[in-house]
Amino acid sequence: MRNILVKPLITEKMTAITEGQMKYGFVVDVRANKVEIKKAIKEKFDVDVVTVNTLRYKGKTKTQFTKRGRFSGKTPQFKKAIVTLKPDQTIDIFGEV
Repeated sequence: MRNILVKPLITEKMTAITEGQMKYGFVVDVRANKVEIKKAIKEKFDVDVVTVNTLRYKGKTKTQFTKRGRFSGKTPQFKKAIVTLKPDQTIDIFGEV
């Protein structure tokens, strides 16, 4: 079984959405579908998921010029999932220390 949830999205924009609309963002496996993501979140955090929205990002081509010449590479592709929970539930991303 593959690891579906890679890491939580912790950005300024995602934090504002979380506080205002009770939505949480995660970087997920590119091959995962919405049903698998919903199941993984329910098992890991023990919450009820209402909706799952996904976004796929293609890798960008990057070029670097050096004294030895030009090097080209590509950034990895990734997939984001924005999860909406029931109004009375929350996910503690940082955990209790």
